[in-house]
Amino acid sequence: MHFILKWSLKMMRLRKTTITCIVVLFVALSATAAYLLEPDTYKTWFNALYWVLTTMATVGYGDYYAVTVPGKVLTIFLYIFGIGLLSLVIGKIVEAFGSMQRQRGAGRLNYRGKDHVIIINWSKKAQSAIDEILSYDSAPGIVVIDESGRHPVEHLEQVHFVSGDPAADDTLSRANIHEAKAAIIFADSRIDEASLIDGKSLLIASSIERLAPKVHTTVEIVQEQNVQNFRHIDVNEFVLSHDAVSRLAVRAALQEGNSDVLMQLLSRSFGDDIYEIPVSSVWKTYGDAFQDLLRQGATLIADRSDLGINRKLGQPIPGDARLYIVSDEATYRRIADKE
Repeated sequence: MHFILKWSLKMMRLRKTTITCIVVLFVALSATAAYLLEPDTYKTWFNALYWVLTTMATVGYGDYYAVTVPGKVLTIFLYIFGIGLLSLVIGKIVEAFGSMQRQRGAGRLNYRGKDHVIIINWSKKAQSAIDEILSYDSAPGIVVIDESGRHPVEHLEQVHFVSGDPAADDTLSRANIHEAKAAIIFADSRIDEASLIDGKSLLIASSIERLAPKVHTTVEIVQEQNVQNFRHIDVNEFVLSHDAVSRLAVRAALQEGNSDVLMQLLSRSFGDDIYEIPVSSVWKTYGDAFQDLLRQGATLIADRSDLGINRKLGQPIPGDARLYIVSDEATYRRIADKE
C-alpha cells in the first residue's frame, strides 16, 4: 500500500505531457500483452485494446474477458494500476480546467480573437458599454483591461479580462491590440485629481496609437482644456464626461421630450437607431438619396458629422461621403442588403 501511495505521489508531480505519454504507452503495451496471452479470446489487437480501455474505465461490458490464468493476472494488474492511472489523468484534466478558470478570473490569459472591442478602466460606465455592445445581434468580442486583479464580469463568457497597466505594451499585447477593431478608454474614477485622470487616459491613448494606429480609439475626457492634447495624438473620437450629462439635463429641462429622442439614438435597447449605409450608384445628389431612403422607411440625417445636408439636397454626393440614417434594424438591413 505504501508503494502504491508513493508511486501515485510521484505520478502527480509529473508534467501533463509526460503523463500522457505514459498512459498511451501503458495502454498499448497492455493491449499487446492481452492479445499475445489470449489470441483466441480477442481475435485482433484492436479487440484487446478495446478490452483494456473498458477495463480501465470500469465499464466492463463482459463481451471480452480473460479465461487463462496469465490473462486474469493481467486483468488484476489493470485493476490495480490501470484504473488508478486513468483516474490520475482525469484528475489532471479537471485540474487543468480549474487552473484555466482561475487564470481567466485573474486576467492572466491572452486574448486570441480578432475585430474585438477593448474597454479600458472598469466602472459602471464600462458595464453599460458592455451591455450596449451585447445588445447587437452580431456583437464583437469584448476585452476589458483594468489594473484590478479580478474579472469584473466573470459570469459573462463573452467578455475576456486582462489584468495589468493599460498603458504598458505587454498588457495591450495580451489584449491583442493589433487585431482589435476599437478601443474605448473610460476615465479612471478611482483617481481624485481630474488632471491626473486625463493624464492617465492620454498615456494609454498614446500607447495604443503607437502600437496599433489603425484601431479606432474613443476617449472619455474629464477636462475640456485637455481636448487639444488628445487631438495631437490622433485620437479618433472623444467624449467630454461631464459636458454630455450637463447638456442632456438642460435639454430635458428646457425642451420637454427632447431627452427621450436623444436616449433612443444613444441606445439600441428601444426605438430607432443610427446606421451608416453604403452610397448607391444611382444617387447623384443628396436629394436623390434623401427621397429614395424616405420611400424605404429611413431618414437621411448626416454625411459624416454634417447634420445640415437637408439644406444641401441639390448638391452632388462627394466620392468620400459617409451617409448616416435613422431607422429600425429591419429597414437598415433591407437597405444594406439591397446596396
